[in-house]
Amino acid sequence: MDPKPRPNEERYRRIIRRMTPAQRIEKAGELSDMTKELALAGLRQRYPDLDELALRRRLLELRTRWARSTS
Repeated sequence: MDPKPRPNEERYRRIIRRMTPAQRIEKAGELSDMTKELALAGLRQRYPDLDELALRRRLLELRTRWARSTS
């Protein structure tokens, strides 16, 4: 049992159920993009001296390490 209250979970589930498969795929892509941007924002704060290319490489390294650790 998850102790964290989630007051909007049922509302969210109803919205998702009403979406078409294409809409669900589009929403998944949007959420993926948003997650990537949030991760990059965190890396920018953590490594303010890195340029954009170096930040994106760092993100790729972290994602690759995570993927390997979960497989």
